Amino acid sequence: MAAKIVNFGRKTLSSLKRRNFRLYFIGQSISQTGGWMQAVAQSWLILHLTGSAMALGIATALQFAPTLFLGPYAGVLADRFPKRRLLYITQTAAAVLALILAIALATNVVQAWMVFAMAGCLGLINAVDYPTRQSFLYELAGPTELVSAVGLTSTAVNLARVAGPAIAGVLIASVGLAACFFINGASFVAVLVCLALMRPEELHMQLVLRNEDEAGIARGFAYARRTPIVRESLVMMAVVGAFTYEFSVTLPIFVKFALGASALGLAYMMSAMGVGAAVGGLVTAGRRGDGLGRLSAASLCFGVSTALVGLAPNLLLATLLMFFVGVFAARFTGLSNGILQLQSAPAMRNRMMALWSTAFLGSTFIGGPLLGLLSQLAGPRWALGVGAVGGAVAAGIGWLAVRRTSVVQPRDIIPANPTRKNVA
Repeated sequence: MAAKIVNFGRKTLSSLKRRNFRLYFIGQSISQTGGWMQAVAQSWLILHLTGSAMALGIATALQFAPTLFLGPYAGVLADRFPKRRLLYITQTAAAVLALILAIALATNVVQAWMVFAMAGCLGLINAVDYPTRQSFLYELAGPTELVSAVGLTSTAVNLARVAGPAIAGVLIASVGLAACFFINGASFVAVLVCLALMRPEELHMQLVLRNEDEAGIARGFAYARRTPIVRESLVMMAVVGAFTYEFSVTLPIFVKFALGASALGLAYMMSAMGVGAAVGGLVTAGRRGDGLGRLSAASLCFGVSTALVGLAPNLLLATLLMFFVGVFAARFTGLSNGILQLQSAPAMRNRMMALWSTAFLGSTFIGGPLLGLLSQLAGPRWALGVGAVGGAVAAGIGWLAVRRTSVVQPRDIIPANPTRKNVA
C-alpha cells in the first residue's frame, strides 16, 4: 500500500520537475486567485445593479460568446504564433480591463452597461487566451508529463477557487467590490514575470503545418468528426458546459434568492467547490490511461451531486455538497482535457484544444441565458436540476459510444516532413 501511495504521488507531481511548468504553475496559482475574486465580485455587482437573474445570465453569455464563435480560430492562431507571446498579450489586456472596472467602481460611476461591455471584452480575450493556455501545457510538460500537468493545473485553478471567493467575500463585506478588481488586475503581474523567466530552449516544440493545412479550420472539424473518442469527448463537454457547469449563473441566484444568504454565503459555496475540485484534480493528475468509460462515470456523478445541491434546504448542507460537486467537476474536465491532448494527432492538438475550449466555455452563451431565465421563472433549484440532467445526458452519450465501438483512435493522415516549428 505504501509503495502504491508513493508511486501515485510521483505520478501526480512529476510535471513539477520541469522548471518552465513550475513557473507556469506559480503564476497561474496567483492569477487565478485574483480571477475568482473578480468572478464573485462581478456576479454580485450585476445582481446589485439590476436585481435580475436574467441580467446575470446575459452578462455571462456576453463573456463567453466570443469563445463560441471565435474559439475554433484560436487553435489556428496558436499554430501561427508562439504561445508564450500570445499569453503576454492576453494576460496584459485582461489586467487592463480589471483595472478599468476597478476605477469605475472606486469613483462610483459604474453602471450595468459598463459591466456588460467589460464582460464582452474579457470574452474576446479569453477566446484566445484559454485554448492557448491549454495547448501550452504540452510545450511546458511534454507528452510524458502532460496528464500530471493537466491535473496539477486544474488543482491550482481550484485551490484559487477556494482562496479567491473567500477573500472576495471578506473584502466585499468590509471595503467594497472595487478591491476585488484592483487585486485581480495586480495578480497578472505574477503571470507576466513567470513567463519572462521561462527558458525557451526547454519548451517541447510542436510540429505544425504550412499553408492551407495550418489554417484549415474545416480540416480540424473534419478530424474531430471522424475520430470517435475526440468527437464523443467534445459532445459530452458541450452538454456539460452548457447546462451543468453554469455555476457563475446558478450559484449567485441560488444563494441570494433560494437560501437568502449574502455574498459571504456565495464565497463559502464556491470555496467548498474549490476544495473538492483540488482533490479531483490531484486524483486525475495521478492516473494514466483514462477513457470514455471513466469520463462518463465522472459526468454522471457530477450531475447527481449538482442535483443534491439543488435539493439542499440550507446553506450549510449546500456548502458541504459543493465539495463533491467540485471533485467530480474537476475529474470530468481534467479527463476530457487529457483525452483530447493525448489522443489527438500532433498537428491537430492546438485545434482540438480550441474546440474543447469552445465546447466548455462557448456553450455558456447558450446555457447561461436559458438557466438565468429558468431561475427567474421557476426558481434557481430548477436551474440546478437542469444541470443535473445535463450531466446524466453526457454520461449516456459516453456509455453508448463505449458500447458501440471499442473507441480505437485513428490518427489523422498528416503529410510527411512538416516544415515549420512553433517557437517561443
